[in-house]
Amino acid sequence: MKIPFLPPIDPFSFIFAFIVASLFWWLVGRARPLWNELRENLKTQSEEAQARRTTSVEENHRRLTLRRAQGMHLAAPLFALDEILQEPRLLAPPAHVEPGGPIATEDIVTQTLPYLPAWPELGAAYNAPTLSFKQALSGGVNLAIIGQPGIGKTVALAHLATLAANRDDRLGHLNDLIPFLIHVADIKLPINETRDILHPINESVSEHASVLDLGRVPGFVQNSFRSGRALLLLDGFDELTPDGQQAVSDYLKLLLQEYPKTRVVTTGAPEYLDGLLGLGFAPLTLAAWNKSQTNHFVQKWGELWTQFVAVEAWAQSGPEQVDPILLNIWLGAENQGLNPFELTLKIWGAYAGDSLGPHTLDAIASHIRRLAPTNTPPAALETLAMQVTLATQPVFDPRKAREWVKSFELSDEAELEAQADIEANEAAEEQTLDEKEPKKKEKNKKAKSGPAPTPGLIGKLASGGLIVAHSNNKMRFLHPIFGGFLAGRALSGVKADEALLNQPDWTGKLLAMRYLAAHGDVSNLIKSILEFSRLPMHRPLLSAARWLRDAPRDAPWRGKIMAALAELIRTEGLPLGLRGQALAAFVYSNDPAVTALFRQFMTTLSFELIRLSALGSGALRDIKSAQTLENVLSAPSISARRAACLALVALGTNDTLETVAHALLNADEDLRRAAAEALANDPNEGHAMLKDGATLADILLRRAVVYGLARVDAPWATETLQKMQVEDDQWVVRNSASEVLEARQSSEDPRVPRPLKVPSETPWLIEFAGTQGTGISPGSPATDVLVAALKSPKDEERLAALAYLKKSPSDGVIKQIYGAMYGDDTEVREAAYIALWEIGASGYKLPHPTQYGYS
Repeated sequence: MKIPFLPPIDPFSFIFAFIVASLFWWLVGRARPLWNELRENLKTQSEEAQARRTTSVEENHRRLTLRRAQGMHLAAPLFALDEILQEPRLLAPPAHVEPGGPIATEDIVTQTLPYLPAWPELGAAYNAPTLSFKQALSGGVNLAIIGQPGIGKTVALAHLATLAANRDDRLGHLNDLIPFLIHVADIKLPINETRDILHPINESVSEHASVLDLGRVPGFVQNSFRSGRALLLLDGFDELTPDGQQAVSDYLKLLLQEYPKTRVVTTGAPEYLDGLLGLGFAPLTLAAWNKSQTNHFVQKWGELWTQFVAVEAWAQSGPEQVDPILLNIWLGAENQGLNPFELTLKIWGAYAGDSLGPHTLDAIASHIRRLAPTNTPPAALETLAMQVTLATQPVFDPRKAREWVKSFELSDEAELEAQADIEANEAAEEQTLDEKEPKKKEKNKKAKSGPAPTPGLIGKLASGGLIVAHSNNKMRFLHPIFGGFLAGRALSGVKADEALLNQPDWTGKLLAMRYLAAHGDVSNLIKSILEFSRLPMHRPLLSAARWLRDAPRDAPWRGKIMAALAELIRTEGLPLGLRGQALAAFVYSNDPAVTALFRQFMTTLSFELIRLSALGSGALRDIKSAQTLENVLSAPSISARRAACLALVALGTNDTLETVAHALLNADEDLRRAAAEALANDPNEGHAMLKDGATLADILLRRAVVYGLARVDAPWATETLQKMQVEDDQWVVRNSASEVLEARQSSEDPRVPRPLKVPSETPWLIEFAGTQGTGISPGSPATDVLVAALKSPKDEERLAALAYLKKSPSDGVIKQIYGAMYGDDTEVREAAYIALWEIGASGYKLPHPTQYGYS
């Protein structure tokens, strides 16, 4: 084989080529940062160009979202949301405890009243601590706003959308977020491909966008989510069945995986939050209204009605208008237990003069009559609602709905006659308008305008507003309470107990059973419910307890529910979070026998029962309990004495306030502080006493007043504290004032929900693992270490461990949490119960404690 001839290498050419190549790569290396910078500049310019293209779309979207949000409330036909709004707040959860972390400031309410996320009405009676949305969102956690139907969850989302649309400073550093306000009925699920993840949001935004913006909507939406500026406000999650909730949770999981910076706020029910807690959502209860907020709402309604509604022709042609002052006095008297939904309908009926009666049920029926088309048979509405409930379809197909009510459809001739009557009435009303006031005439036209009704009863119900049409050919009732009320009336005439009991728990089922109890005999249901109800949650019993308020006083099943609640509240050793729910159920029932029961309980030797009963007597404003409460002030239990102070101030009479004032002046240090903090709940005499107390010579009195002023959210209270911080001649008073003011100004509020650090990066857990002779690997859940921490003799380590263990429930973990709940440490017991509540609400089926040897 011949070797090919290779020409000789020229040394000069080789060296020259080597030098040129080396110089070339040296220049390339030196120029690489310039190329990277150029590439980043081009990327930035591209993003800025995209932002400029979407700026006009964003502003239009904000404006349209604001307009929609202002109409997302029950009284939207009369007022804009901001005109009538009572700013929603969230019940502050127990403070997060972590070794070495910030320590929460406790007051008389947090020390005395158990945390009751399912019953915020009791917290409202004693001004329990709350969080603003700015505070709640500041921790970086997505939120599930929970509460019973009618408490105002949709209004809270609409308020958030309004703040974000206006770039309001009340959102703090989040005021530049772009709100996307969507109902779950508008999301077509399932979505399995990440490339389609924003498609439902694109469709929702496009539905309301102008024609000129339609082509730019997808780019605007994608840019908003990609840049981390999207605030997704998802309404209606609480209305779905568990299967529906799981489908939405799966969608949110994909969305947050693709766009992890997205902020999400949705709605939920305290009993079931399937899928949300596993995604890191924090459940926060919407605070109920206290007496002051209720009175302000009644007064504001009266002012707006007189100014805008009473001058309308349809209002002047109705019943004679009653003096608003007299109406407000009557309306402000009997509102115990009414949520904002019920209170709104009660006031509306009173001012419009069309209420069917004084009961809450009459107010609901009156509004359904306002919304339903003329000559609509009530049986048609009830049948529709009943079928929606029995079919477990809160979001239903209108074609099925037409099948359900086809027997109630009018013939063509009758329908034409009915439509002619409606048009004649509208024409006659239009002629009565004063021609000299065209603005009123135009406003009246707008109020009556809307989409043209589609043929048939379902179309008319949608036009009237009782049911709402969504994209993808879906419909739902305007509010689940309307559907539940109508379904309950229909079910009172049929036997469907077994069908209801076999359904999983969801809002429609629970509301239907509640209003069924108000219209029919539910003795068989109650029997089954009491058989199903068990520790640790007793959900069936506590759910049925909400039926007591509206049910007939002579219902044969009432005694069984009352007896079961009494047994629950009297059982020693159970968490106060569970017994407190029985207490709240008694208060909510408005049963006249409850006050005597609480007075009897306060004469027992159980200080926990005395504490709960005192809180109940105060919430019911039982004047007859005043002497008994005064006697409790001498009890050896400070918790019972605190409860008595709160209750005496809640009674609000001169005698009870003087009793608390006497304790403030003469009692021991602990009771003085309790008295001062309780007086903060009375905005008149109580605040006056605190003002005077700040100037008296008694050192212990002034120090107690400091803690009372800490609970007063008013400028004068802050000024008084600042003055005491600087000018008081006793260092102990100055230090207390400084402590209170520092807590107010602290940016690290332990009650604000925040993401947990992974175990391998948590200093206290790493240190604890070291004491156990082990370590924590990155990515490990460290369950064994956390279970060991739950058995630690240090309370703060046990409480911190619970926050992690509830995120990964298993049979072994549940057993250990039960052990903590049945332990002797009260604080750990309550925290363990709350952990079990969250685990159960997430969809995990909690075993009975007897499975682990606990009774």
